[in-house]
This record gives sequence, C-alpha cells and structure tokens, in this order.
Amino acid sequence: MAKADYYEVLGVARGADEKALKSAFRKKAMEFHPDRNGGNADAEGKFKEINEAYDILKDPQKRAAYDQYGHAAFENGGMGNGGFGGGGFDAGSFSDIFDDLFGDVMGGRGRGGRSGARRGNDVRYDMDVTLEEAFEGVSKTISVHSAVACDTCHGSGAKEGSSPDTCGTCRGVGKVRSQQGFFMVERTCPACQGAGQVISDPCGSCRGRGSVNKERSLKVKIPQGVESGTRIRLAGEGEAGSRGGPTGDLYIFITVAPHPIFQRDRENLFIQVPLPMATAILGGSIEVPVIGGSRANVKIPQGTQTGKQFRLRGKGMPTISGGPRGDMVVRANVETPSHLTKRQKELVREFADIEAAEKGASSPESTNFFDRLREFWDELK
Repeated sequence: MAKADYYEVLGVARGADEKALKSAFRKKAMEFHPDRNGGNADAEGKFKEINEAYDILKDPQKRAAYDQYGHAAFENGGMGNGGFGGGGFDAGSFSDIFDDLFGDVMGGRGRGGRSGARRGNDVRYDMDVTLEEAFEGVSKTISVHSAVACDTCHGSGAKEGSSPDTCGTCRGVGKVRSQQGFFMVERTCPACQGAGQVISDPCGSCRGRGSVNKERSLKVKIPQGVESGTRIRLAGEGEAGSRGGPTGDLYIFITVAPHPIFQRDRENLFIQVPLPMATAILGGSIEVPVIGGSRANVKIPQGTQTGKQFRLRGKGMPTISGGPRGDMVVRANVETPSHLTKRQKELVREFADIEAAEKGASSPESTNFFDRLREFWDELK
C-alpha cells in the first residue's frame, strides 16, 4: 500500500513555513491522540502517520530530501531516518514531538539547549560566629569572590552592538544526531557545547563568557538562635548565569565556635561550677554568669554532691523559630581542698574521728558502699 503524501497528512501546502507546519501538527496530533480516542486502532495508526510526517518536514535536510525524492529518500536507510516510516521507533524523534507539543505550554523553548541560557552555579560561604553572636543575632559584611554578569555586554558574551548567532551545526537545537546501524545517537553539539548559539564577535571585557570574576561585599543578617550547621540562603547572590540565564544562590553555612564557659545542647546551656567543700557541706548560694551578660544566684542546699544539677528556666538560648528560650543547667563539682594549713588538717582529723565514732552517719553513701564491699569479700572466702 502506497504511503500518503506527508503534506496531505498534515493538511498543509508544500510551501508551508515552520510555523504553519507546527500549528497543523498540533491540531492533528491532538485530534488523533490515542488517549483521546479510547484505544481506537485507526486513530493510533493515524497518530503515528502524523508524527512521521512532521518528523520529516520539520527537519530542513529531511524535508529537502523528501521534496526531491519523496518516500524513496528514506527507504533502505536513506537519510538515516529512524522514525515510524523507517521500521523502528526513534526516541529522539519522540522527544522532538513531545517538545513541540508541550514545550511552549511548559514555559520552555523545546529542548534545553535551544535557548542557550544556563543557570549560574550556587556558591558556598563558611561563617564562624561566637555563642554570644548566636544569642543576640548579628549582621555581618562578607566578601564573596564569584562570577558576575559582565557590565559591558550585560551577560550576552557578544561585543557591544552585536548579538550571538544561531549555531550553524545544530541550527540552535544544541544537539546533533548521527545514525549508527539501527540506532539514532544524539549528543551535545561540539560547535556550541549545547548552547545553540555561537559568538562570532566576542565581548572584549569577558572574552565571550558573559561573566567576569569579581569580589563583592554583602551584608548578611544572622538570626538569633542559629546552631552549627544552620544554612542561610541568599537567593540570586551566587554566580551569574550564562547567555541571560538566572543567577545561582549563595548559601551561608554557620559554625558556632566553642565557648570557654558554656556548653550548648540545642537551646539549652550547661555550665560546670566548682563548689567549695564548705558550701557543699553547710549550704549557701553562688553567683553564676548568664548568656547575654547578666548574672543569677543559685541556692545550694546542705550536703550537695558532685553532679547535682540546678536548672534555671528561660536562661538558655533563643530559637530561630521564635519559641521560648531554653534553660541553663548548673552542674556542681565539689572541690576537695588542697594545700591545707596545719590548723585545717587538725580540724579535718577531728572531723574524721567524730565520723568514725558515729560510724559514718554523715556519709551514708560511702558507709553503705564499703559495708557491701566487706560482705562481698566475705562471700569470696
């Protein structure tokens, strides 16, 4: 059975331009799409025929061959057509068809390389802050060295008064195809590196790159409550895009430096306080620092042991989310006196004698421990 004329399949004249071809193809493809025809075999065959016709006529080289030789141009491997009419399904052809159908709807210009625009790279900046800065929040000025759009060519890469040209190798698509046996291979265009455009008269300032390396000063606001690992995004402050593409983003990675007094666990702060033995025995009060520059009094009960914790509500770190402040936890560390005077040693010995006479009544934990230890040794015997 003779194949139908491709122009008749699409319903256009032989002199139809690219716009008329695309419009006719869209109309026909939508009409006979299998999803709209409930699996109708005739509609599916017509849809394939429409795709095949458009795949040939939209390509200037294939169209020229078809106009001169008709269907014979693509038989027995002629012109390397791997479309529906060549006995195989070409993934590259289907990609073109999908782009032509939905490319404008999705906000693009067909496949990615056609516009030539590329988004700029994101930039990372590592920033150290003190615990006090994390508590208060701070604004800092940083210097970032990155690619920015060239002021001379405004990012186009072309000399002032000129503009990039459509790549003659890929005709602006950014990709080229070649036939390898039964397969159609598609790769990035070597002439334009996928941009779809070439610059014949490059800008003298950026040498055609469209961007120049420059050091910029930026003011960054660090919010209260940041922790190590917090990431702050500054949209559009990264590297400039190429060929008018959008600028990347700048990401600030925060590291909170260790503090000489406070240890942090998220919104809570911990502080180890050496406690004089007399205060631990008799009780009293101590004054401790609070983040932000204030102070707080902590009441110490009689007989306080090392490791005893005192929680001060709302004296810790703020949170980025704006929730309530954390707590500050004071840990007691009872200090054993050293370098005692003769009189102090005498008093300690007197205390030890009294303790022994009362069988450790004032030190129940150590007394109970050694009692259990003696029982353990006796059982071993």
